[in-house]
This record gives sequence, structure tokens and C-alpha cells, in this order.
Amino acid sequence: MPKIIPIPANKLRKVFEKAGFKCVRIEGDHFVYTKEGIARPVVIPNWKEVPVFIIKNNLRTAGISREEYFTLLEEV
Repeated sequence: MPKIIPIPANKLRKVFEKAGFKCVRIEGDHFVYTKEGIARPVVIPNWKEVPVFIIKNNLRTAGISREEYFTLLEEV
């Protein structure tokens, strides 16, 4: 299994959109995504490189496994 590495924000947003999340609002430089059945919103900062800890926290919030994340990442 490859390591999770920092990726650009636009690529991470595409991963979550592929997983069925919709952008409901933009607050400053943060994009807020929601999905039916997920209790908390996923917040993705619009940065050049999103750090690993933010990616991991967002995956945990979204209920996406590492395997599913890498599968979605390949499709983007």
C-alpha cells in the first residue's frame, strides 16, 4: 500500500466529488463538502499542497478507506 502524500487541493476535491460529495459552500479559501448519510462536512483548504494530516482527517470523517482513496485517486 503506498503512503499518503500531500496533493494539490484541486485533485483532492475531485477525489471527494468522485466519492459522491457535493460542494455546498466556499468560506474564504476553504471548500465545504457534504454527502447524504455523512454526519459532518468535509472541509478542504484551497492550498497548493494539502498536508497528509488533513487528508487523513477528511478520509476518516467521510468514512473512506485507504484502499478506496487510492482507487479514487487513480481515477482522477
